[in-house]
Amino acid sequence: MFNVRFHGRGGQGVVTAAEMLSVAAFDCGLHAQAFPTFGSERTGAPVTSYCRVDDAPIRFHEPIEVPQAIVVQDPTLFHGVPVLAGVQRSTYLLVNTSRALQLGDVPDGDRVSPDRLVTLAATDLAREVLGRPVPNTALLGALAALTGVVPLEAVLVAIRERFEGRVAEANVELAVRAHASVAHDATGTGGTVGSRA
Repeated sequence: MFNVRFHGRGGQGVVTAAEMLSVAAFDCGLHAQAFPTFGSERTGAPVTSYCRVDDAPIRFHEPIEVPQAIVVQDPTLFHGVPVLAGVQRSTYLLVNTSRALQLGDVPDGDRVSPDRLVTLAATDLAREVLGRPVPNTALLGALAALTGVVPLEAVLVAIRERFEGRVAEANVELAVRAHASVAHDATGTGGTVGSRA
């Protein structure tokens, strides 16, 4: 089973990201579940959502305590929410930021393997492609490249099922560009949108 935990703020598409990942998994013939937890249900409030993916039916619905991947849509949450709870050295950490991220400055950051950390300026890319600071589809494309939990093609199908027309195609472009950035970075040849720490 592959467990992904998404951290972000209301309005960033945190819940939608987990739902689209589960749809992408279903489209690949896998079993999946996605669900959120909310604090105060308002724009800007911390939101956590979860997605489990497996090749067998999933029979429990508890929040994910030991994730294989953590997606952080707003890095300011590191200092207000236990984002890295349950992290292991093998956990992938994908962070939406345009700044250099020092794991030593993050609570529990010393428990993250530096080669499992990837940063992506997803909000900046979303503003460029969508005209709005909604990073979720960029981060899904990046997550597919980083983990291989689902292929990019399945992510694109899920995006087109969620959105319509020009909005769908803009989000597809966003996911493709983010995927290419992370995949390019993983080869060690560098990238301009994302950076591998």
